[in-house]
Amino acid sequence: MQGLQVLFEDNHLIGINKPAGILVQGDETEDVPIGEYIKQYIKIRYNKPGAVFLGLIHRLDRPVSGAMIFARTSKGLSRMNQVFKERAVKKTYWAITKERPRPISGELTHYILKDPEKNIAKAYDRPSNRSKNAKKSILQYELLAELEGYCLTKVILKTGRPHQIRVQLSKIGCPIIGDMKYGFRQPNRDGSIHLHCRSLEFVHPIKKEPVYFEADPPNDRLWNQFMEVLA
Repeated sequence: MQGLQVLFEDNHLIGINKPAGILVQGDETEDVPIGEYIKQYIKIRYNKPGAVFLGLIHRLDRPVSGAMIFARTSKGLSRMNQVFKERAVKKTYWAITKERPRPISGELTHYILKDPEKNIAKAYDRPSNRSKNAKKSILQYELLAELEGYCLTKVILKTGRPHQIRVQLSKIGCPIIGDMKYGFRQPNRDGSIHLHCRSLEFVHPIKKEPVYFEADPPNDRLWNQFMEVLA
């Protein structure tokens, strides 16, 4: 991976812009996860001997890009885990679709059931016997811009379920560009999908100061055109 992009850093936490296609946790592919690149960055920047501590706090799917926060200390890890557990982090995403969401802004509530063997989730409109283990999932969305038949939508997560944005947007007829798993007709050439965590916002659990950082989306034609529209 070329050039780790660090967005926020202090003694306890480090925020980065994860490229699409990079793992967050190791899997059967044995590809290098993003944490190893961050450890290498810390080791070199601070001339640290021996092993570098890095705590994983949350996740982004492999084909998704954007803002992530990691812990540099065990204290930072335990405190940030609590912040996420209390849903005290504002997570804002951008998604590009072909279809326009209708209405163009609102709140979606579904019940999501994940099949871990197939690594796919299904969204139900209401709980039932068939979906009795499904978890209530809420997001807010707003159409930001339209360009050449594409729609850019801002999404704010209220819950953090596996594949939540992907499956909920697909459920309302707006699959994300490149996301064949959830109904888009063709993949992106690089295996990414056009879903990006634009920003994270929270109160630092140790310093008690507000933290906000945002990540620029990947450098491709579609993202760049929308960035120009929003500028």
